[in-house]
Amino acid sequence: MSKTTFRLTDPVESSFLKEIQLRLIPREERGAWNDLVSQHHYLGNGTMVGEQLCYVAEHRGKSVALLGWSAAAYHLKGRDSWIGWNDNQRKARLHLLASNARFCLLTEAGAHPNLASYVMGLNLARLSADWQQAYGHPILAVESFVDLQWFRGTSYKATGWKALGCTAGFKRVAEDFYQVHDRPKQLFVRELAKHAARSLRARQLPAAWAGQERKIQPRCLLTAPEAGGLRGILQEWVPESRSVHGLRHKQASVLAITFAYLLAGGRGGHRAVALFAQDLSPTQRAAFGCWFNRQTKRYDAPSENCVYRVLKAVPVLEFQQALWAWQKVRLGHADGTEVVMDGKALRGSLGTQLVGAISARSGPTLGVEAVARKSNEIPAGQTLLDRLELDGAIVLMDALHTQVQTARAVVQAGGADYLMVVKGNQGRLQEQAQLSLAESFSPSVHDAQCRSRQNRVAGH
Repeated sequence: MSKTTFRLTDPVESSFLKEIQLRLIPREERGAWNDLVSQHHYLGNGTMVGEQLCYVAEHRGKSVALLGWSAAAYHLKGRDSWIGWNDNQRKARLHLLASNARFCLLTEAGAHPNLASYVMGLNLARLSADWQQAYGHPILAVESFVDLQWFRGTSYKATGWKALGCTAGFKRVAEDFYQVHDRPKQLFVRELAKHAARSLRARQLPAAWAGQERKIQPRCLLTAPEAGGLRGILQEWVPESRSVHGLRHKQASVLAITFAYLLAGGRGGHRAVALFAQDLSPTQRAAFGCWFNRQTKRYDAPSENCVYRVLKAVPVLEFQQALWAWQKVRLGHADGTEVVMDGKALRGSLGTQLVGAISARSGPTLGVEAVARKSNEIPAGQTLLDRLELDGAIVLMDALHTQVQTARAVVQAGGADYLMVVKGNQGRLQEQAQLSLAESFSPSVHDAQCRSRQNRVAGH
């Protein structure tokens, strides 16, 4: 983020501000800081929650402003929408945000009109580094609440904060407890790191902050009816790969729990899935079809070994088709005719690569094919195209898939059209395209000409 700059025409004010020193309050001075905040802040106290840092701005040894930062609000609709993260991401990354819980000037009103914004700029420039020193992690973004009955938030606006609207009217009184009040406040947010909001909602944090994410146990996002519906489809579509004699947990139950774990953002192996299953409520376990223990009168969760045995033996293609069927039940058939095919390497999978296809308009996954060892995406993509229902669609691919056999799989076998990319490293093909297609080439005109030629050949 760019630093806040100030251009002052008043030399007296400029000289005053240049002499401002911002100091972090040590633990032994916290009592005195609280007393000053209680005297000068409109809330009448300096109580803050969670991790916190306190500052004082001084001019020639005299205190002129006080600032206090605390842990960010646990739930905040406007902020969470601005970031765009899900519940699990919020729980794992919330500590990377801080809240400006206290800010007050100790000078006479109007004596120094630029003091508040200047001090705020000084504080924002050092806040993340100070937090790293105190708590072992940086601060990527900050939030604050302004009571519009008292203030206008001018200092926040001047230092690059963004107003997101008014809060719902709750105040935080404990680490995760709120009380209702009748004073909704204006919510302000600001990024301290470049593209902080984008990073916080990313599937994985950038490498610079990858070690800062706190581990949480993913929470099941499926309702009991949804879990039961998923298990029913898996039971119908995927044949049992083990001998059913003596089995406690059916294959469909284990697969449904595994998929629910991945859907909740879980990452890890068989043990992680088993721990996720143990955290399921009795109602959720019943919906997933877990084994009912008549001695304890409880539904038991599958063990790590059980999860391992099921996933090792499950038929992958049938499992995939069952998930697509469940997806259609929930979302309906994919709308639109645009299909995008692309390859991805799975991080942490020892080199596993997949080629997937999605509906470009609504986003549902249409199919996935694994890339064989010592091979590439091209044959995997052709195998995937053979399985898809492409009649009347248009398939979009990158330059890697600009191959004759792939084009034939789309047009001749699938009854679809394609949009392929030609790059400079495909020199001969690029030259042919440049010679065959005029600069003013229009796909719509070209299609009409082709249809006209086809009609003449057919005798129409």
